[in-house]
Amino acid sequence: MNHTEDNGTDRSETESAIFKIIESEVPDFRIYEYALEDGTYFFYGNPIDDPKDVIRRLWVPISSMGYEIRMVYELGEYVLVISPIIEKKERIWINVLLAAITVFTTMFFGSMFFGVDPFSHQEQILKGLPFTLAIMFVLGSHEMGHYLVARMHGMKTSLPYFIPFIGIGTMGAIIKHRGPIPSRTALFDVGIAGPIVGLVASIIVTAIGLSLPPLDIVPQDDFIFLKLSLPVLFTFIASFVGGVADDIIIHPVAFAGWVGMLVTALNLIPAGQLDGGHMLRAMLGPRSAYVSAVVPFVLLSLSLFIYFVMQQNGGMWLFWGLLITLFAAAGHPEPLEDSDDLDSSRILVGVLVFGAGLLCVTLVPIQV
Repeated sequence: MNHTEDNGTDRSETESAIFKIIESEVPDFRIYEYALEDGTYFFYGNPIDDPKDVIRRLWVPISSMGYEIRMVYELGEYVLVISPIIEKKERIWINVLLAAITVFTTMFFGSMFFGVDPFSHQEQILKGLPFTLAIMFVLGSHEMGHYLVARMHGMKTSLPYFIPFIGIGTMGAIIKHRGPIPSRTALFDVGIAGPIVGLVASIIVTAIGLSLPPLDIVPQDDFIFLKLSLPVLFTFIASFVGGVADDIIIHPVAFAGWVGMLVTALNLIPAGQLDGGHMLRAMLGPRSAYVSAVVPFVLLSLSLFIYFVMQQNGGMWLFWGLLITLFAAAGHPEPLEDSDDLDSSRILVGVLVFGAGLLCVTLVPIQV
């Protein structure tokens, strides 16, 4: 390791730039020595403020140079470690493989919605393609909204991972975020982008699906009909497109839009690391923890109300109440810049999106 006193001489261009950033952003961090080893800089100093505050102020300008930053405390000294970002090669083949499997599973189960028995008539599985295209568009749009806005804020985020599953063929999609969250503004923008884009996609798909003729399927003995409870937004769209009667089997494309609205409503639950939890954390700051702590009790109480008062199945809210209890206990990662409040325009948009989420809620979405 090359140890050097901070005398300001013989610095490289990169060293000089880093020194200028540190001196301008964190003047309280008095550097008395630095060292360089394999491209990694070690700055020894005495921060007067909270060491985390040093990282908050330096992360954006340092990361823009292609470096990552952390603070360590060793042998009574604070050491600011600035090292080159080593980009990990994305294993895109995993994303592609999961997407391909999800295309197959959604087509397989989607063909059932068209009255096909895919176990006996594999050659008719392609009839489920319209449902596949619709559901992949809705769920993919949601995650790509997160992905694109995260990239705009310089955050490191993976491409969407689709999750194949039984039932409707998928459990949705997720993206993996790596590294810190730069600010409350970035947290809000990334959190709200998915619900907005996903909801727009759901509205488009619902309108298209409702404009298609209802299915005329001859029920078989082993058919199980599911009665959908329609959210306000769905019925509002239906009033313009042509309406939905109780005894009509809606087109599977419209069902994909219904699923998108349900996913949006669940994602906007203001707790934990759901999209609604991210938005609330950005809007209220650390005070959002109080809301996250109350939400599970609200959902569990709602489940009991549905079971014992409405005499219907409240299992979905019971599941989410228990799940969010774990989310809330895990807490929420703190943005690097956590002192600045959101501007009023973002607060307004956040309130409107939460309101839109309420329009997608039904207490008992599916009745057998």
